[in-house]
Amino acid sequence: MKHKKKMIYWIVGLVVVASLIFGGNYLYRMQKYKTIVAAIEIAPVDLTQISDGVYTGQFDAVLVGAKTKVTVKSNQITAVELMEHKTELGAKAEKIVDSVVSQQSVQVDAVSGATNSSKVILKSIEKALHSKVSE
Repeated sequence: MKHKKKMIYWIVGLVVVASLIFGGNYLYRMQKYKTIVAAIEIAPVDLTQISDGVYTGQFDAVLVGAKTKVTVKSNQITAVELMEHKTELGAKAEKIVDSVVSQQSVQVDAVSGATNSSKVILKSIEKALHSKVSE
């Protein structure tokens, strides 16, 4: 009986310690994510300065990240492909790439209910357009 009680205490103790470790890690990552997302500023892109080509960009905000491929032809964004989108709840932000193409700008409104994912995707597109041609 004593041995069984001791075993239960050990198991409960391990569960508590594991919960504290995982919970603390999640809180740390969440705080870092919030700080990064709050600091995101989407700079306008002058398409007249962008040569024809395919550009890739990525942006990672710990819990949300995006990798995009942007095609430019005749100083116009002709396509945006979302190659990767690491997300928790912001999958509906993926339609923001259509707004970028139709408005020819990264200065578009975020998708309601997926603001942080929208900002991360837009930052990835902005970084792509400021990078060197990848194809």
